[in-house]
Parts: sequence; C-alpha cells; structure tokens
Amino acid sequence: MKPAFAVVGHPNKGKSSIVSTIARNDALAISPESGTTARVEAIEVRVGQSQFTLFDTPGFQRPTRVLAWLQKQAESADARADAVRRFIASEECRQQFPEEVMLLEPIMAGAAILYVVDGSRPYGSEYEAEMEILRWTGQASMALINPIESDAHVTAWQQALSQYFKVVRVFNAMQADFERLLSVLEAFSHIREEWRSDIDELIEAYKLERNAQLREAARMLADLLIELCSCQITQKTPDRSSAEKLKPLLQKRYFAEMAAIERRHHAALRELLHYGNLDFSVPDLSVEEDLFDTEKWIVWGLNRRQLVAAATMAGAAGGAAVDLALAGSSLMLGALGGGVLGAAGAWLGADHIADFRLKGLPLGGFEAVQGPVRNRNFPYVVISRYLFMLDALLQRTHACREALTVEEGDLISRIRQLPDEQQKRLHAAVERLSRQKPVDRLALILAPLLEMH
Repeated sequence: MKPAFAVVGHPNKGKSSIVSTIARNDALAISPESGTTARVEAIEVRVGQSQFTLFDTPGFQRPTRVLAWLQKQAESADARADAVRRFIASEECRQQFPEEVMLLEPIMAGAAILYVVDGSRPYGSEYEAEMEILRWTGQASMALINPIESDAHVTAWQQALSQYFKVVRVFNAMQADFERLLSVLEAFSHIREEWRSDIDELIEAYKLERNAQLREAARMLADLLIELCSCQITQKTPDRSSAEKLKPLLQKRYFAEMAAIERRHHAALRELLHYGNLDFSVPDLSVEEDLFDTEKWIVWGLNRRQLVAAATMAGAAGGAAVDLALAGSSLMLGALGGGVLGAAGAWLGADHIADFRLKGLPLGGFEAVQGPVRNRNFPYVVISRYLFMLDALLQRTHACREALTVEEGDLISRIRQLPDEQQKRLHAAVERLSRQKPVDRLALILAPLLEMH
C-alpha cells in the first residue's frame, strides 16, 4: 500500500488547510465556518513518479458518545480495533454518528492518522475522547499543531499530545515554507517504517520538482521578455492620411496587447506553481497605458543613475561602448555631471516609449506600425514584476486564499547580490533586448535572479 494519511480532528481546526498546503492544491474548500468538510475527500498527490493519498475528513461531532459505545463493545485492548470495525459497519451508528464513521473508514482501511489541533486555543479534556478513539484503531499516528491565530497554547498541546502520539509537530498551514513542508513529510516516515523509502523518494521528488519549476520559470521569463520587447502592431491603409488617423487606435491596441501578453505569462507562472485558483491582480493595468507610465518604472526598474551604471557594465561585457541614444529616442537626455543625470522628456511621455511610424509599401499604400519598445528600463520593469510574483507565490502556501496584489519591487538590490560577471551578462542581455537583438541562453542568464527567494 502506498502512503496514505487521514487528516482528522475537531471541527474548524485547520484540517483542510493542512491538506491544501501539503497537497499544494488551492482548489480545496477552506472556510472559518465549522462543517466546511461534510464528507471524506481523497486527494491523490503526485510529485514526479512518487505519490501518496491524503484524506480530508469531517470533524468529530460526538466523540464522547462514540467512545462510550466502543467501550461497551470491547473488554480488553486486543478487542478494540474490532470494536471500531463493528462501529463502522453498524447501520445504527451510521445514522447516529455519520461524521465519526466517515473519518474512521479510511483509517481502518490502512491510512495513517494525522491528528490536527489549533495551537492558538487552550487544550481541554474534551479532546481526549477523540484521541482515545484514534488510539483504539491501532493505526500509526502523529499529531500536527496548527497555530491558526497564535502559538499561545502550543506548549500545553505538545505535553498532552505526546501522551497519545509517537510524533508531534508544529505546522502552520498558512506560513509553512518549502523546507518546513519537507520536514513534515520527513516526519511521516517515522510513524510507519515500511513507508520510509517511499517518503524518502517523495521528498527527493519535491526537491527535483522545485528545481525544475525554477528552471521553467526562467525560460518563461525569457519568453516574456522577448515577446514584449519585440511586440509590434501593424495596419495597412490605402493612403498616408488614413494611416495618420490610425495612430490613436493603433496605440490603444498596442498597449492592450502588451498588457495581455504579460497577464498570459503571469497566469502560466501561477499554473506552474499550482495556483490555478489564485485571485491575483496587477495594479495599473486596468488602464492599459499605465503599463507604460515611465515615471512608475523608476520604482519597478532602475533609476537614471543605475541605468547609466548598467549600460556601462553592458558595454564592458560586450566589448564596446554603449550608445545612450537609441533610435533617436534617448532615455536619458541631459548632461551627466557631478554624478547627477538630468531628466528627459522621453522618460515621461508614454507616446515616446514605442515609435509610431509609416512605411510605404512597394505596391502602393502605407503600413502604420506601433512598437517595439526601445526604452532601456522596460526589460528591467518586466523582470521586476515577474520576480515579485514568483517570490510571492513561493513564499505563500496553498491554504492561503487572500488575493495577491503585485507591489513595488527592489530589483537593483537583488541584481547587486549577483557576482559581477553575472551582473554584466544580465545587463548586456537587457541592452540587446532593448534593441530587439537576440540573446543567446537568455534563460540561463536570468536563472540566478530567480534562485534568490
């Protein structure tokens, strides 16, 4: 039998949150109201070639009465497991104690017990009936203390639970990071020795998957940068006048297309990390042009001084001086003196970010063209927004259902943590992207940034 665990406990103690976090499944129903889980739900968790089963169960409702029924059925310890089986098979018990019957079924079928309590609530003797019933099953077991609001009563719970369970762990379903998740999985192997090799393989599969996710996220970011930095919108017209009139419409279509590209790649990142149901929003995209508000780019990307330093490093990496005026649209018009770079009109105006131009066609007529972006800071902004989302997803658990909103990032400090050679390669890559030139092994150049989380 592959590893299987029944998550049981008192109602409203975070059982479904525990299941969601361990299974990395944000589709499971979680609510502060009691009774959210009304039946047993079997969740098959697959990681690479490894797998295990989690049973999300209803909470105990009448444990004292159930224990009293069981005690009448067994006069000695060796008869207790059979008494539990009779309890499950009894039609009368199914009618009177449906929740207890449902939660005990997967346990008696061979699932190990994960007993969940809330470490922010006081321990009380009323829980002892639940723990005693679980002890009667004779199945391997461990306890998880989930401090939902605080850890005020964790110590008392540890003292009580250790009398009933071989392994006791504190596991906050809303805050557990990747390493904490792995440590709990490792503890699973201590409660049933025959599962040890399966659990070891599972932990290794989790690690391999995380590394693969980061590699794929770097490749996806590379694709996003290439797509955004090369994006163009074109429209053919019969004459110059018609083409000129198209300018506002073409710009609007262009901004909308750019925003849609970014949203699509962000959605793919959420799917990659198993957050398909996450409520996510990127501010400033309700109006498409806001993506191109360059005043905000200083917050997301690099400021003027940092861009000069980046351009210098890129030039050094490329073995050539960097042209600070690309395609006639300089990002930094003004003199560089005393370490201060003057502001530029092109920095502020969204209409200067991506050129609008007309092309005469060989067979007559014109083609209006909007894009691509030639602003040096734009690739840094795209990277920064993507990294913020990646970090936020890696740091939250699948039990957390709060909406995620992209906020300001600090890209430059992250870049400065890279070795100088990696910084040079990154800046040189961004320099080429801003000129719509190909970058060899772009995903590998970006990967070190993604590994800082």
